[in-house]
Amino acid sequence: MRLILAWIINAVALFVLPYVFPWVRIDDPMTAVVAALVLGLVNTLIRPILVILTLPVTLITLGLFIFVINGLLFWAVAHWVSGFHVAGFWAAVFGAIVYSIISWALSSILLRAHR
Repeated sequence: MRLILAWIINAVALFVLPYVFPWVRIDDPMTAVVAALVLGLVNTLIRPILVILTLPVTLITLGLFIFVINGLLFWAVAHWVSGFHVAGFWAAVFGAIVYSIISWALSSILLRAHR
């Protein structure tokens, strides 16, 4: 149940994102649900591999390269899911940051109340 609630929270965060950040566009709520699922899978399966492979660069940049990895994955998901549009790389980087903040805020409010 907690996993489904987290997925719904991420879908809502993704659907709210175009209202906060104009360079990201979601065509309909179902696209947000699918994109949230794909983002979750990508962050679970691909992101750890990329983090390990880019560890030297991440250490040199004091961890800031993680933002680049998040942006690239966010941008890739926008290319894979039809109806989810991101204007460019930097829009994806900042969109991923804002998406994380919205998702974290909703999770901290709703998942704490769900305990």
